[in-house]
Amino acid sequence: MTHTTQLSVNVNKVALVRNTRHLGIPSVLRAAEQCLRAGAQGITVHPRSDERHIRPRDVFELAELLQGWPGREYNIEGNPTQNLMGFLRDLAARGQAPTQCTFVPDGEEQFTSDHGWPLADAAARARVAPLIAEARAVGVRVSLFTDPDAALMPWARELGADRVELYTEPYAAAYADPAQRAEQIARYAHAARAALDAGLGVNAGHDLNRDNLGHFLEQVPGVAEVSIGHAFIADALELGYADTVLAYLRCMGRA
Repeated sequence: MTHTTQLSVNVNKVALVRNTRHLGIPSVLRAAEQCLRAGAQGITVHPRSDERHIRPRDVFELAELLQGWPGREYNIEGNPTQNLMGFLRDLAARGQAPTQCTFVPDGEEQFTSDHGWPLADAAARARVAPLIAEARAVGVRVSLFTDPDAALMPWARELGADRVELYTEPYAAAYADPAQRAEQIARYAHAARAALDAGLGVNAGHDLNRDNLGHFLEQVPGVAEVSIGHAFIADALELGYADTVLAYLRCMGRA
């Protein structure tokens, strides 16, 4: 391998379980710290406007925690036309700006992320361009959540993004069928090469797990970071946070 793919653990589902009671358990902070101690290179959160899982206090407490982990990354996902930019501005004012913001075009009531930015749409580009510039002005790396479409990558670069995060649910859904898997992985490899050719970094996320992650990294060039939440927390229920981090890092290392 010519580079190492970084693992960023999304702790949203820890907060989701915690929010079903008023006891403060399980602890989002403790989960993040255990993952970092085990070798995870980053922590991801996606705070939504309805606070169904990550809440504003979590965003700021995790930013404080990451201050004690030099070299580890804090990635905040969300729609920059909703609440994401408010968090970014507040954290920057505290001197705790995240390493990366991932811009995701979610609706406020959307169940989960299910599509990338329509970058071929001039109106969509006009909305997001100044927000990318604002984030980069305070030293935050910007990743755009995108579908695996090579034609979109020059638009992402023109907008000033640093990276794209390839939305991987279609690949995960096709993984069990060899023919569909091959078709999907070809799309992702083509999109990743186009992103790299445009000067963008490549991230990936959504429904990646220990079964399908290795194949993805073997076939898709230059993936700098994978953000994994749902499958990771499901595995952690059986294995614990530390052993789950190690299991994913071994999977990534074999790739």
